[in-house]
Amino acid sequence: MLSEKSTRLGEQGQYVFEVHPECNKIEIRKAVEQRYHVGVTDVRTIMIHPRVKTQYTKRGFVTGKTARRKKAIVTVRKGQTIDLFGELPNE
Repeated sequence: MLSEKSTRLGEQGQYVFEVHPECNKIEIRKAVEQRYHVGVTDVRTIMIHPRVKTQYTKRGFVTGKTARRKKAIVTVRKGQTIDLFGELPNE
């Protein structure tokens, strides 16, 4: 995810990722360590619950929900960084 807050956290060694809602902290830690070759010291997760949206149209009211999402804030070891804007490492 790219926002002002996530950019500010990146300067402190914390990175924000949108992950699958069913993933747990251990799976997130392993995936980040494997993908970016860094040491992860902490993982915090945030569930974003769906919001109900209503729209008035010619046929009446249309009601729906936004998707359920999960964000993970990953802290890497001191001195290590993740280059989110460069190339991804080869797998």
